[in-house]
Amino acid sequence: MPKVHPRRIVALCTLSLIGLCVFRVANAQRSAIDTYAITNARIVTVSGPVVERGTIVIRNGLIAAAGANVSTPPDARIIDGAGLTVYPGLIDAYTNLALPDAAPGPQPGGGPAAFLVTAPARPSGGPNSTQPVGLQPEVMVEDVIRSSGAELESSRSIGITTALTVPRSGIWMGQSALINLSGETPQQMIIRSPVAMHVGFTPLRGTYPGSLMGVFATLRQMMLDAQRYRDSMQVYERNPRGIRRPDTDRSLAALVPVVDGRMPVVMLANSEREISRALDLAAEFKLKLIVAGGREADRVADRLAKQNVPVLLSLNLPRRTTAALPEADPEPLRVLRERVAAQQTAGKLVRAGVRFAFQSGSLSNMSDLMLNASRAIENGLTPADAVRAFTVWPAEILGVSNQLGTIEAGKIANLTVTRGDIFDRNSRVAHVFIDGRPIDLRSAAPERPAGAARTSLAGSWTLAINLGQGERGATLTLQQEGDRLTGSIAGVLGSGEISNASATPSGGLRFTVPLNIEGQTKEATFAGILSGDEIRGEVTVVGMTSGSFTATRARPN
Repeated sequence: MPKVHPRRIVALCTLSLIGLCVFRVANAQRSAIDTYAITNARIVTVSGPVVERGTIVIRNGLIAAAGANVSTPPDARIIDGAGLTVYPGLIDAYTNLALPDAAPGPQPGGGPAAFLVTAPARPSGGPNSTQPVGLQPEVMVEDVIRSSGAELESSRSIGITTALTVPRSGIWMGQSALINLSGETPQQMIIRSPVAMHVGFTPLRGTYPGSLMGVFATLRQMMLDAQRYRDSMQVYERNPRGIRRPDTDRSLAALVPVVDGRMPVVMLANSEREISRALDLAAEFKLKLIVAGGREADRVADRLAKQNVPVLLSLNLPRRTTAALPEADPEPLRVLRERVAAQQTAGKLVRAGVRFAFQSGSLSNMSDLMLNASRAIENGLTPADAVRAFTVWPAEILGVSNQLGTIEAGKIANLTVTRGDIFDRNSRVAHVFIDGRPIDLRSAAPERPAGAARTSLAGSWTLAINLGQGERGATLTLQQEGDRLTGSIAGVLGSGEISNASATPSGGLRFTVPLNIEGQTKEATFAGILSGDEIRGEVTVVGMTSGSFTATRARPN
């Protein structure tokens, strides 16, 4: 064995000591960065009683300890919480956060046909699917989320730390992901993916299914096909010899966990009729159903409770869309009742034993979220249940209650810290922690860049409907939630609530409504595009020649 010179031994030992010191210093710095203590704060744990004066210790992205008698570690960065209240990080249970902007819709001036005839085609280079766009359940949000954007800052500024991000459109819309609203990469943001399969009831444009009846026929057929696909694959996998190999089908394979009851399916449904249809479909196929939207969920609360179906309840409440001028006509009593009823839905669901979680419902101004939650509190919801609807209840419904929703040791350190009660109109968010790191809170940025604001269709419209028998008048009242519409129509052809309604950022709209035509009630589909203060488009009624309509925005006198 060769001799090692003593000087070389000394040099090696010195380098080792230096390396050890650097390692220890780096560890100490990392520990200081990753360890925080919020002291002297009021702590709303949700899992237990409120701690009026306590400490929360955060280490390595997790809650290390929380309570009245918790000691502050010597390596922690201390935040004095005197006068502050700490809540579990708020969860927005149904959003499009972190998704790329939607493809631009038809431009005004292109005529109604530019909005109507937009059959989704299989994109070249897209997923190897057997189905057209809008009927591809294999689409996954996690493949397209991004880690920055003004909409993320707007949500964080009001205390949202986590969101369920959902595909933007379609019938089989695809699979959602639960994300934290901060991270250097999309992968760092993802808490769970996939969370659920998502379904919408809006017909496709320019292709089958182009009607509500076709939508439900397609949903049923694809689930039946998925059951057969599952069975044939199981037979082949048990003994492939002598059996023709089944063709691989990504769309049907994605539906197998749904029809097996292993993956929840979230159906976007606001009206009583839509929710009832969703419940019927879930019972028929034994689906693990969650209803999103749920504006009239209280009307079917008994069925929801009996079938143990939770609701992701929108806080995009209907509101007055025109200025309350002294000379303006008073709003119809029905509209006023709907506005009050929407504020009472949350309290009624609690009393009926229906689980629910709050979601923003594509609010154009996120600062209205807590204001609308306060209105629900004023109309029968307790403040404690309002907190649960933003924290532990969405965590339970979305299957992450072992990670989020309460302030307990071992859970992800997502925290919302406020000065004042979170639902007090004068309170403000002082700090937000996501994955154990403080977030730089900036003033809420606009949801859309200047010059790209969404065209609003909300308000009252005077309709002229032509189905080949002369023009018939009606009044159309619309409320808008992002790209979704609700409202009603009343006139000589009858009155009713619109359904399966949607809008594009540039002012296109589509909805169905029952009309009394030739003594029979038939579903009519309206589709058109806004230009100035006028909408022009086409009316389609099954079994009849297509007609046309114009709608003029009503202005106060």
